[in-house]
Amino acid sequence: MSENDPTGVDPVPPPATLLQMMTGYWVSQALYVAAKLGVADLLADGPRPVEELAAATQTDASSLRRVLRALASVRVFTEALPGTFALTPLAALLRTGTPDSMRALAIMYAEEQYRAWGDILYSVQTGETAFERQFGTSYFTYLAQHPESDRVFNEAMTGWTTQLVGAVVEAYDFSPFKTVVDVGGSYGTLLAAILRRHPAARGILFDQPHVVAAAGEQLAGAGVAERCTTVGGDFFVEVPSGGDAYVLAQILHDWDDERSVAILRQCRRAIPAHGKLLVVELVLPPGEEPFFGKWLDLHMLVLLGARERTATEYEALFRAAGFALARVVPTAAGASIVEAIPV
Repeated sequence: MSENDPTGVDPVPPPATLLQMMTGYWVSQALYVAAKLGVADLLADGPRPVEELAAATQTDASSLRRVLRALASVRVFTEALPGTFALTPLAALLRTGTPDSMRALAIMYAEEQYRAWGDILYSVQTGETAFERQFGTSYFTYLAQHPESDRVFNEAMTGWTTQLVGAVVEAYDFSPFKTVVDVGGSYGTLLAAILRRHPAARGILFDQPHVVAAAGEQLAGAGVAERCTTVGGDFFVEVPSGGDAYVLAQILHDWDDERSVAILRQCRRAIPAHGKLLVVELVLPPGEEPFFGKWLDLHMLVLLGARERTATEYEALFRAAGFALARVVPTAAGASIVEAIPV
């Protein structure tokens, strides 16, 4: 009997646990194959034999079956009959165009970002960004130069935000605000959810011009287009005025402290004295507590030379930009809403 397990069932042996960790990228790359090929979309109407899937995806049937068999072993797809595969709840998340789709995330993490992770040792040794060494430019400059990667990134961020929006609107009362400005709001998923919940409010969606140009369908589909203005620009240069709440959702973790303060200062110039700044991020807990944000923090190091932060670190950023930390509001999704006021 294990002294740490009163049931008498021995835990997984340490070597097996460590081996599973070491080979984690096998799973992520298999997920990438399924996502890139659109296998989940092909199974939307029911089970299909692997030969049909291979013909539709122009792949080798034997190799595709091996990928799907491995994924079925971790409950992504199921082999309903020998050689015939079907969706599971996990596999359904890899479908295209569904509200909770994670397909773009699976593709984004496994292409250029995966290559950057292969050079994480360089980031640890130097403090520099592995992505820039691998690709010769910064991540966001790379996206600007590669439209397909940029499209996948924005779809992925929409999918990521979808996981957060319900929790954010449940955890925080936006009713006192007349106009909510979503800074770096991508296609407007979070802003649309806020406006749906509060029909008297108006919104300003602010992001790069080519991003907000593609947001109309999202806003119209949510029934909030008439209450939302889209503005294209650069948040390092200027942030639109006219709001009494300014939201930065999953923005500051993309930047180092100096650039984060620069963004916050533009928000400080735009925000009225009675306004609120709402930063939605994974706020790092102290100690050894397991938390996804601690791994995302490494991802930010490798990809952007940026970081996730503790509440104390956010307080320091706010102080440098003319804000004061008011409170940290946790959500059911793991992210927190860090509220600040202008001073």
